Amino acid sequence: MRRAQLKALILRSLREQGFRLRGHRVLPPRNLNKKKIRDLHASAVRERVALSRKGLIRHESRLLRWVAAGTEVEPERIRPRLVEVEPGSEHELLFRYARLHWSVPVSAGYGRRLRFLVIDEQNQKLIGVLGLCDPVFSLSARDMWVGWDREARKNRLHHVMEAFVLGAVPPYTFLLCGKLVALLASSNEVRDAFRSKYAGSQSLIRRRREDGRLALITTASALGRSSIYNRLKYRDRHVFESVGFSRGSGEFHFSNGLYGPICDYAARYCDATAKVDTWGTGFRNRREVIRKCLKKVGLPTDWLYHGIRREVFVVPLARNTQQFLRGEHARLYWFDRPLEDLFEWFRERWLLPRAQRDSRYVEFNPRSYRLWSGKE
Repeated sequence: MRRAQLKALILRSLREQGFRLRGHRVLPPRNLNKKKIRDLHASAVRERVALSRKGLIRHESRLLRWVAAGTEVEPERIRPRLVEVEPGSEHELLFRYARLHWSVPVSAGYGRRLRFLVIDEQNQKLIGVLGLCDPVFSLSARDMWVGWDREARKNRLHHVMEAFVLGAVPPYTFLLCGKLVALLASSNEVRDAFRSKYAGSQSLIRRRREDGRLALITTASALGRSSIYNRLKYRDRHVFESVGFSRGSGEFHFSNGLYGPICDYAARYCDATAKVDTWGTGFRNRREVIRKCLKKVGLPTDWLYHGIRREVFVVPLARNTQQFLRGEHARLYWFDRPLEDLFEWFRERWLLPRAQRDSRYVEFNPRSYRLWSGKE
């Protein structure tokens, strides 16, 4: 594709999505609300679903067997179990399939990854998914909460993970099980799984031997104020703490069919300057590809800032998480949160009261969860 053609394609796509182009700035629609945010993400979500079709459509009927009909769920008998996802497994296919149903595009995660299914023991159906990956290096709201300077952050960031997907699937969504999955992110079982997987491993860049201690999980609400994270308590303590907002950067607005032409153009005409020998010789990430391409075709690189700010939350896993991450404490004083205790808290506080006053979960049919109509 020629330079002028790609430039015109980018301009047209951003305007069709509803963004306002003001010189060096991309602005979201006025009077932004959750519906408008979903609408902005819709084309990127459709693109993700379309790209995943070839690899998943032949498995869809089988994967739908993991999705409960409402009549198969008895709220008083729900018993969650965390299942760690292994590469190449049926569980990995199910994890990939479930995340395609989110109303915002969900990445596959990057760097270190821990992925979990939450399975209901009463019927062996899927309650929800949880995915953790390496955090971004610089996130001002998180870094200010910790009290990091650059050196401390460089030395301690490996004790932090980012939740890149977290939530429930229907019919469990009707029973507020998104809150359950959020609580389980802070569980002893997740912390133990991290230690089991990464203790003793060697980091790729710094060649540092990991000790497997997970001190903090971060995440962000994609649709403004979160009904899941805000005021989510376990006993007398908030599990998720709001620490501010992101600057509204990312690349989802270039993901609705734009990224392919952008990537091809960057591969032909742009130099990958953000290289680390142990990573290989290509571009570091999608953001670098887009930034280089925008500059090459004569568009502002600041257009990577789409203006949709996300509320940033932190999940401390120890009483002294901040002091530990600043390097002031050598050991962590963990919160003790067994999965079973977290579930019992959720069951009495949210699950059973919700089931008594809202029976919509019973009406859910798994056929409505299908993404594609036929087989390949």
